[in-house]
Amino acid sequence: MLYPTELPGQQTDYSRALIETPVYSAMLTYVNTLRAKAEILRKQGYSYNLINQKLGISISTMSYWFKDKPFVPNDEVLKRIKNGHSNGIISHNRRVDEIQTLRQQGISEIGELTERDLWLLGLGIYIGEGSKTMERVRISNSDPAVIRLCIRWFKEVGNLSNKNFSIRIHLYPDNDVDESIRYWQNITGLRRSNFQNVTIDRRINKQLSHLGKLPYGTAHLTVLSLGDRDKGVRLLRRINGWIAGAEYQV
Repeated sequence: MLYPTELPGQQTDYSRALIETPVYSAMLTYVNTLRAKAEILRKQGYSYNLINQKLGISISTMSYWFKDKPFVPNDEVLKRIKNGHSNGIISHNRRVDEIQTLRQQGISEIGELTERDLWLLGLGIYIGEGSKTMERVRISNSDPAVIRLCIRWFKEVGNLSNKNFSIRIHLYPDNDVDESIRYWQNITGLRRSNFQNVTIDRRINKQLSHLGKLPYGTAHLTVLSLGDRDKGVRLLRRINGWIAGAEYQV
């Protein structure tokens, strides 16, 4: 079991007391239950407006939850469409179809990555998501594909192995710690021993805005030199040199 830690200096006694109350716990359960009910109704063919009428969930929230899922309207919704109340259903499915079509087109256009393609792709990700000022090589992201690609990048470009990686998962109160660790283990192929204690962000102004949006939190992937400077501070300086070289071309 990897026990959670708190973000230092970011939680007052008042907010801690509030979070640990049964009321807050009940609120998290209520929101998760509400989303599960909305998913069932959506699969049954109900529009956002009708789900809003039944459950009181905002349309913008449901648009985020179901934005990439195709929608097949039920008889009640079809009747509303015939009466001129399409509620964007047709445009939603067109958008989903277009996303899927262009995704397949993009996969075909990219083709197989060369060694230089991977080098530059990983560098681009590091420019946006990596640590550049601390004497440490680290990338943070919630996208599993990004973390998986970065591990491949470090291995093939930086000559690292699994023992050179350490991961800390940043979670919110509605995330399940063990489930999140198992998820990131599966994504990365790393052992449990590569994972540090998780960090749970209990700040009041953050937890509600992230509720349900990051089911497995954010992974902070750190490179461990294990006494080899070529895989530590020198690797960071090489990366910064690559960044400077790329910026020089712009």
